[in-house]
Amino acid sequence: MRVFEVIKGRRSIRKFEKRLIEKKILHKLVEAGVWAPTGGNSQTWVFIIVTDSDRIRKIKAVSPGILGIPSALVVVCQDKELAYKKGGELGRDVSSIMDVAMASQNIMLQAYDEKIGSCPVLSFYKKGVQTLLNIPEWIVPELLISLGYPAESPEPPKRKFGEVCFFEEYKSANGR
Repeated sequence: MRVFEVIKGRRSIRKFEKRLIEKKILHKLVEAGVWAPTGGNSQTWVFIIVTDSDRIRKIKAVSPGILGIPSALVVVCQDKELAYKKGGELGRDVSSIMDVAMASQNIMLQAYDEKIGSCPVLSFYKKGVQTLLNIPEWIVPELLISLGYPAESPEPPKRKFGEVCFFEEYKSANGR
């Protein structure tokens, strides 16, 4: 599939079929995340793949943003101590979040290419997820990605390209 087709085709999927995802596919998704750029090439993220249905159910209990019943979750974390060592406060507080976002986008685009639905989830209790997955305090879960074979095909929302893209300088399209 061509990159632009994947970018335009990916949707946030919240209803999944009751089908397991092969571990080799899950591994490939995280490998796509590892190939994302990072500030200063710091590579301070940590990825935890969760496939156990009981563990997913427990994580879902502390994550109101997870809808449906995913076959797997990728918990995208940051090693905040390492991020600080490599990039100071900027690395820990800003770059690490950008790095999580770029890695997560790669994971979700690769998932779409593998015919796997995904949805990024920011609405979750971090301490609860840390406890459930035995994550030390310096490794902070920043985003959950729910994964599964799609049981829905949502239509894409309209995009307003002409209202957000400018050359050389900003030009108001609506008088603001």
